[in-house]
Amino acid sequence: MRRPLIALFTAVALLATAACGDSSDDNSAAPAASGKPDAVNAGVIAILDVAPIYLGKEKGFFSKRGIDLTLTTAQGGAAIVPAVLSGQYQFGFSNAVSLLLAKSQNAPLKVVCNGNNSTGVADDFAGLFVKPDSPIQSPKDLVGKTVAANTLKNIVDTSVRASVKKDGGDPSQVKFTELPFPEQVGALQAGRVDAIFVVEPFQQAAIAAGMRKIASSYVDAAPNLTVALYFTSAKLAGENPDLVKRFTEAMQESLAYADSHGDEVRDIIGTYTKIDPATRAKMTLPKWPADINRESVDALATAAVTDGLLTQKPDVAGLLP
Repeated sequence: MRRPLIALFTAVALLATAACGDSSDDNSAAPAASGKPDAVNAGVIAILDVAPIYLGKEKGFFSKRGIDLTLTTAQGGAAIVPAVLSGQYQFGFSNAVSLLLAKSQNAPLKVVCNGNNSTGVADDFAGLFVKPDSPIQSPKDLVGKTVAANTLKNIVDTSVRASVKKDGGDPSQVKFTELPFPEQVGALQAGRVDAIFVVEPFQQAAIAAGMRKIASSYVDAAPNLTVALYFTSAKLAGENPDLVKRFTEAMQESLAYADSHGDEVRDIIGTYTKIDPATRAKMTLPKWPADINRESVDALATAAVTDGLLTQKPDVAGLLP
């Protein structure tokens, strides 16, 4: 379970003062000058969204740029953000709202490249579901109801509120309860919640259980929404811009490759998750454009203020590259 925001950003503030773990006098040297690749540890989450970085490592997109990449899985951004700021990880992956929250707390981090986007159409890799016999017919009917989200005050509730608002309902009157993705379908079946928001592969579990999809909330939040991003510490960005440039170029090549090689994406997902081949074959994949949809990140920042998650809009331009 994610730690409360105050605890997270207290940890961020403390860890930000620590030195980066792999600093040296020759850190800014290009790989040809140093004669050996740079060891890079990236913090990721074991979900399908990060398939491109695993695929890029396998394809040699990082090694050809002098990067010896290690991928370390964490539970979520609550662990990844402070680990990047302390230098334990040189780069990390997190959803856009978590990074906007961190920026609002003056966490010294910098986005380096895109992570993943929604498909932009109703057949998205995430969705808002209700029971097949539920009286809830559309998102506006969630007013006064309870929706399960894997974590609170995050991109999930921001996006679900966008669906409710778009449908003419009052998003402030929707309740959220924290529940891990694997438990959500069972909770919906038992009537403990009125709706659930799940991503793949849990979306396939909801469909298999006969649940009814009433919205694709990532699509409602913004056109072609940038859901997540890769980032580094402001310290590393300032001290070793060459490494950041090479990592970014490798990630952009990885994203472009993943976006056009869906079969290889489904295969690589099986190497770092326990998703079975049959489910992998059915999953709707995200989009992986190389470029960040800056307008969509700005829309999330505005929504976070409107929803009361933030008191003022963070410096989006200062967060993004």
